[in-house]
Amino acid sequence: MAGGRPKKPTALKVLEGRAKGTPSGEPRPVLGIPECPEWLMDDAKEEWNRVAPELFRLGLLARIDRTALAGYCQSYAKWKAAEEEIGKKGMVFPVLGEDGQPKYYQQTPEVGIANQCLKQIRAFCSLFGLDPSSRAKMELPSDRGDKDFAAKLRSRIG
Repeated sequence: MAGGRPKKPTALKVLEGRAKGTPSGEPRPVLGIPECPEWLMDDAKEEWNRVAPELFRLGLLARIDRTALAGYCQSYAKWKAAEEEIGKKGMVFPVLGEDGQPKYYQQTPEVGIANQCLKQIRAFCSLFGLDPSSRAKMELPSDRGDKDFAAKLRSRIG
C-alpha cells in the first residue's frame, strides 16, 4: 500500500477547477442520496438530512457513499453529545485523596471522546469536501445560466 495523501476525487478537482476529465480507470458510481441507516443516532440522522442533499446537489454523493456518510454523521452526533455533557459537567473532575480533599484534577472521559470524534469528523469532511479549505478552492456555478450544476459537472468529468 502506497503512503502519502489519499487521492482527491475528480468531482472535487473539477469543482476546484483543476480537472478536465475523468481518468480512464477512475470508477464513476451512480450519483444519488443513499438511504439513511435506521440505527444512526437522532442527531446523526438530522446531520444526514442536512448535508446529503447539498452533497448530492454538488455531485459529490453517490449511493455507494452510505457508509462514509454514516460514519461522518455518527461521529458528529457523538461529538455533539460529548460536548453537551462537557457543558453540563465541565472538562475536569477532582480526584480526592485519602483525606477527602482534591488531590488533583482529571479530564472527564467526554473530553477524550469529543477530541476523537472531532478527528474523525475532520477526516470525513476532507473526503466529502466539507472543510473550509476545500470550499475555498471550489468554483461554484455562477448565476448566469448554470441551472443544472450536476449536469455541468457530469459533462466536465466525462
